[in-house]
Amino acid sequence: MLPWLADYPVHFPPVEQALRDPDGLLAIGGDLSPAWLLAAYRRGIFPWYSDDQPILWWSPDPRMVLFPHEIRVRRSLAKRLRNGGFRVTADAAFGEVIATCAGPREGQPGTWITDAMREAYARLHALGVAHSVEVWRDGRLVGGLYGVALGPVFFGESMFSREPDASKVALVHLARAMQDGDGRLIDCQMHTPHLASLGARDIARAEFIGYLEKWLGKAPEASADDTSIIPPGWSFERLGAVRHTTQERG
Repeated sequence: MLPWLADYPVHFPPVEQALRDPDGLLAIGGDLSPAWLLAAYRRGIFPWYSDDQPILWWSPDPRMVLFPHEIRVRRSLAKRLRNGGFRVTADAAFGEVIATCAGPREGQPGTWITDAMREAYARLHALGVAHSVEVWRDGRLVGGLYGVALGPVFFGESMFSREPDASKVALVHLARAMQDGDGRLIDCQMHTPHLASLGARDIARAEFIGYLEKWLGKAPEASADDTSIIPPGWSFERLGAVRHTTQERG
């Protein structure tokens, strides 16, 4: 039976207790305050639920990750990076990126990025922990992604494209900036063919948790208003200079 989490204190069960079916479902309840979210990410856990559900917390096994140096840029994408006419920024339009990610998608009746989720990640953005990468053409936002940066790890949450390959352009720029800035890993959460085509791969959850403990330290306990669990060096600048990128590299 899944544990129901009280509002406080912030406490998660061990990830090894997550269900196999559905893969990774760990617990129900808690809330979306910074203390809960940061405690979750430090432990390899993330929220994912619909408007008609309570908060559901997940830690799937295996875990899909992208090591920045393994980003795969095929010839067609390389050409688009060189000649696509895109401008790439970071944290220039966080609200618009998450709102667009939450918008309707072809073949999807709803969204898991609820209003409460948007407000929660806006709070993390105000703390300097949640970040976005934007792709522009002629002043119009055509693609992007957002997630949470802790130390050398970027926990990706969602991405979107209004033009072909625009989200791929955002991910390539993030991966390259992480290579430049000693970033180690992009968490992609669950397997998708789209991410696999870009070089992401599945690793065992235990291996993933091992990376987090190695690079972020073992997650401490957290209180209701505690944001001190942000590890040293969490700032987005550590991941590289995406915010200063204005043209693509071939």
